Amino acid sequence: MDEKVVERLARVQQRIDGACRACGREPAEVTLVAVSKKQDVAAVAALAACGQTLFGESYIQEALPKIDAAPPGLTWHFIGHLQRNKAKLAVGRFALIHTVDNLELAQILQKRAEALGIVQAVCIQVNVAGEAQKSGIDPEGLPALAETVAQAQNLSLAGLMVIPPVFDDPVAARPAFARLRCLRDGLQTRLSLPLPVLSMGMSGDLEAAVMEGATHLRVGTDLFGQRQ
Repeated sequence: MDEKVVERLARVQQRIDGACRACGREPAEVTLVAVSKKQDVAAVAALAACGQTLFGESYIQEALPKIDAAPPGLTWHFIGHLQRNKAKLAVGRFALIHTVDNLELAQILQKRAEALGIVQAVCIQVNVAGEAQKSGIDPEGLPALAETVAQAQNLSLAGLMVIPPVFDDPVAARPAFARLRCLRDGLQTRLSLPLPVLSMGMSGDLEAAVMEGATHLRVGTDLFGQRQ
C-alpha cells in the first residue's frame, strides 16, 4: 500500500470530518468522490486499495476503458460536461450522472435508459453565477428542466450540482453553495420529491461546501496530486 496515497486520503478525510464537526453534521452525511480524470488505472487501484470505492470521471472516451480495466467493485460517477453525441454511452455505466443541464440531453438519456430497460440516476448542473464559460442550466430555467427530468420514467432525479466561481479565498464560494441548496430546497417542495444530493465542493473549497450542506465532494488534486 502506497504510504503517500494513504496520507493524502487521510488528510482529505480529516478535513471533511473537521468541517462536519464545525457545523454540527455527521461525516457519514458526506460522500467523497475521487476525481480520477487524467489518472491512470494504477492510480485508481492504489487509492482503491486504501478503501476509496467511489470515483468520478469527466470524459467518456477516457472513462469507459478505465472502468473496464479498474479493480472490480468500484462505483463510478460522471461529473464532466456530457456531450450529446456521447451521452448514450454514459447510461448504465455510471451510478450517477451529475451534469444534466438541458432538455435535449435529458431526452437522450431517457431514450437510452428506456432502451436498456434501466433507470439512470442523474443530477442537474446549475450555473448559479451565470458564468458564460461554464455549463449548467440557469436558475430561472431550472424548474422546467427539473419537472421534465422528474417525470421521465427512466430517469431518477437525485439532486443538483454546481461548479462555483474560482476565488482566492474559498470562503467566497459559500454564497454559490448556499444558492444551490436553496434552489434544491425549493424544488423539493415544488416537485414533492426528495432530492438528497448536493454535488458541490472540490479540493480547494470543500470545507465551505460542507458548511452549506454538500453531500458529494468531488476531490481530485488533494487525493492524486497534480495531474501530469
